Amino acid sequence: MSVSTKNLRASAIAEDVDVLSPVDDLAALPAPYDTNGLEPAFKVPKEEWAKTRCASLDGFIALDTLKRPETKEEEDEFVRKFLAGLEKLFQDANKNALQPLKLTMEFCAKCNTCSEACHIYQGSNGDEIYRPSYRADVLRRMYKKYFTPSGKLLGGIVGADVEVNWESIARLGELAYRCNLCRRCAQTCPMGLDNGLVAREIRKLFSQELGIAPTPVHAKGTELQLKVGSTTGLTRLALLDTIEFIEEDIEERTGRKIKFPIDKQGADVLLLHNAGEFIAWPENPAAFAILLDEAGVDWTLSSELMGYDGVNYGAWYDDVQTKKIALAQFEVAKKLGVRRIMVGECGHAHKAIAVSADRMAASEDRVPVESFLPMMADLVKTGKLKFDPKKNDFPVTLHDPCNVVRQMGIVQPQRDILKVIAPQFREMTPHGVDNFCCGGGSGFAIMNSYNFGDFRDKVSARKKFEQIINAFGDEFSNPNVVKYVCAPCSNCKGTIRDLLKVYKTTATYNVQYGGLVDLMVNGLASMDKPYLEFLED
Repeated sequence: MSVSTKNLRASAIAEDVDVLSPVDDLAALPAPYDTNGLEPAFKVPKEEWAKTRCASLDGFIALDTLKRPETKEEEDEFVRKFLAGLEKLFQDANKNALQPLKLTMEFCAKCNTCSEACHIYQGSNGDEIYRPSYRADVLRRMYKKYFTPSGKLLGGIVGADVEVNWESIARLGELAYRCNLCRRCAQTCPMGLDNGLVAREIRKLFSQELGIAPTPVHAKGTELQLKVGSTTGLTRLALLDTIEFIEEDIEERTGRKIKFPIDKQGADVLLLHNAGEFIAWPENPAAFAILLDEAGVDWTLSSELMGYDGVNYGAWYDDVQTKKIALAQFEVAKKLGVRRIMVGECGHAHKAIAVSADRMAASEDRVPVESFLPMMADLVKTGKLKFDPKKNDFPVTLHDPCNVVRQMGIVQPQRDILKVIAPQFREMTPHGVDNFCCGGGSGFAIMNSYNFGDFRDKVSARKKFEQIINAFGDEFSNPNVVKYVCAPCSNCKGTIRDLLKVYKTTATYNVQYGGLVDLMVNGLASMDKPYLEFLED
């Protein structure tokens, strides 16, 4: 049994139904994916999942650590902890988020401008539960019912009508993981309200008060990074072995003997990669090394614990974890005596250490942080890097990572570079600060528990896939024309990689993907042969 998915009231979150809002009416994709049958079907969820987890929101499970209580006592304790955490969200202890959270709770005009801005709401063809203001309304009504005099006294008359029980709490927790935290809704809200923040605050409540967060994000993410140095499990010795391999590969492919500077004291720049690049895309740190070497930049990598992985998954779900990692990263930079930290191609790392960490660390603990993009644009502009654009004479479009453009306002440098190195560069629509999220932000790119990968590939990433198709126009369907999606973010690359695989886009239509620095190296005038492997044949 389910209820209508298009006109759900906030109070429906507590209704006794098998699936509150099944995803069964997705937005149409552009040609050729409107008729060619290449879109995969949803995997059929297993019935036993619902017996132990919350599958009753929309049929998907993101919170693999959220278990149904076995006794009434367990459920009562779960509800008690949730209500205690809910009360804390609106107390002074929550100083970094308290003011914008209260404003969002109190002044929403229900104009639904945020819905038109939300790629998940649009991708689902308008399912009510994915409206950004819906989860905020659920939280608002829960809080009013249990913590305000008018709500306790008048209930539904004043909008305090969401019953708090295990199912409603669990669905709210799942709902917080149907948002990529891209904050496009906040950017477009005429009242300046932030429904993305609300989703993150719900996640924080679940993690800090209930001990519940997705395994890939917490146990295999934050905890692993604190233990061994990287969310990938890459240890110091493994890192050094990997770098040695990359150095050998650079020499074999390009003839250049480049030695990565490791733990160099007093360097101008500490380059902070997403460590996933060393494992999944080693050509990316290799490209950085080639460019920085050719331009004569004084830089270093750190091999110290917490010094070689720029990610900080806590920024997605937990203030305590965020601060632990941020302070440790700053400490590594201070010990090396570098002038600044430069974040590589990881949008999440941009937000985590340049935005979130800056608000958590005392001034004496911080080290200046900047994006790699302005430096690279300056190296291009000043002629320290010289290019032959004919080497990149194929259609190129740019995906803007949300945390780079929307969180930090870095929009123009990457375009200045592409206009020099890629003669067939074309924008996505929309782009810049108005871009749509890749659909893998806030942890989705690494979350594949149960059937959640389906939600990412077919719902949250749907709008980005539409943008990719439209960016290449008539050339998209021609497999004889190589097409390149430039995504200067490890997280975004992972999502786009999965998209192109799931929809068979690379195999069928020759759509490739990669970073910006990879494309820069491919276009260097000093390169004797292509750097991008798909051009080597």
